[in-house]
Parts: sequence; structure tokens; C-alpha cells
Amino acid sequence: MFKIFKKMILPTSVMAILPGVASASANLQPTDFVGISFWVISMCMVAATAFFFLETNNVSGKWKTSLAIGGLVCLVAAVHYFYMREVWVTTGDTPTVYRYVDWLITVPLQMIEFYIILSAVAAVSAGIFWRLLIGTLVMLVAGYMGEAGMINAWAGFIVGLAGWAYILYEIFAGEAGKTAADKAPAAVQTAFNTMRWIVTVGWAIYPLGYFLGYLTGSADATSLNVIYNIADVVNKIAFVAVIWAAATASTKKA
Repeated sequence: MFKIFKKMILPTSVMAILPGVASASANLQPTDFVGISFWVISMCMVAATAFFFLETNNVSGKWKTSLAIGGLVCLVAAVHYFYMREVWVTTGDTPTVYRYVDWLITVPLQMIEFYIILSAVAAVSAGIFWRLLIGTLVMLVAGYMGEAGMINAWAGFIVGLAGWAYILYEIFAGEAGKTAADKAPAAVQTAFNTMRWIVTVGWAIYPLGYFLGYLTGSADATSLNVIYNIADVVNKIAFVAVIWAAATASTKKA
């Protein structure tokens, strides 16, 4: 009984603080599909947080850190989604600042996951960690500065794409990609390959939204936010779920 209670302490404590960030300052209208999507996805992030934290107790030691970081990714996203929902419902404005603050925390953590799952099964250099982190920060900072009007929108778009391309090179053809292909066991290779395709295909939604919403103005705020919200579900929850699947498969074989 004590072991069960101990396993529940962390996720239960974390979940207990989340309702405090979801105020009822504005009523959610039945036709406000953006507000509804913010609310539904915030609940998905909360559920994913609890699940991944609990599952750290069911995987082998080398996977615990990866799964715990995945839980943190979903936790940070859940908190920000509560705030983003309030901004949208209350003002009708796109919560650009909150969205980028969320990405500035969660996306580097996701990129670090590539390094962590490789380091759990092989000797890898710290260069992988730093290259992925630098590429991520270049991509996010440039994108935010372009959307916030701090620099030319096209310049932010191009530099952001360069950061993304740098990440893709590293996980496909760079040291990270080669390490996964040469040294990682089958479960890790499967997870790594799926994760990098999420980064390739799933992340393509964000520069497309930037282009349509901020450069050409052909996408309205409603469409843009719904698309971004759906993309975040895939690019966060599905990303971590891939790691969980690999961890579970690896643990069962051990």
C-alpha cells in the first residue's frame, strides 16, 4: 500500500496546483471553437502529465529520466494552455507571448530527449546536446522576434527556418542521426526515427502558420490558433508517447 501511495505523490501533487491557473473570469461560448480547443487540449496535457509521471515507475532506470522530462513537457504546456485559453476567451487576441514562452521551455526539452535516449544506450558527445539546443533557440527566438515586430517578419522567418534546418540535419545526417543508426538498439532506433519525423512533418505546421498568418495575412486568427493547438497535441503528447512506447518495449525485453 505504501508503494502505491508513494508512486501517486508526485503526479497527484502536480495535478493539485493546476486548477489554480484556470480561472472562470470569462464564459466559454459554445461557438468559440478556438476557446474550446484550448480547453480540451489543456485537459489532454494534464492527463498526459499524470500518465507519463506514473509510468516512470514502470520502466527501467535508463528510461526514467526521458519519461520524466516528457511529463514536464506536458505539464508546462498544460499550465500555459490554461493561460492562453483565458487570453483568447477574455480578449479574442492570439496569445503569442504565452505560446512562445511555452515553446521556449518545452521545445528545448524535447530536443534534449534525442540526446538523453541516445546517451542511455551509447557513449555520445556533448556536442549533440549543444547543437540541438542552439538550433532550437535560434529557431524560437527568431520566430518570436519576427512575430512580435522586433525585427523584420521575413528576416525572423528565414532565420527561424535556418534553425529548424540545422536541427533536422543533426537528427538525420549529423552525429545524432549516425549514432542512432550505428549504436542504438532496435527500440531506440524506432523511437528516434518516429521522433525525428514528428519534428519534420509535425513542426512544418508552425512555419506554415507563420507564413500564412504573419507574412501573407491569408489565415485568420481563429484558423491559425486551432491549427497550432492541434499541432501541439501531436508534437508534444505524441512525441513523448513514442518515448514511452520505446521505454516500455525495452523494459519488457530486459
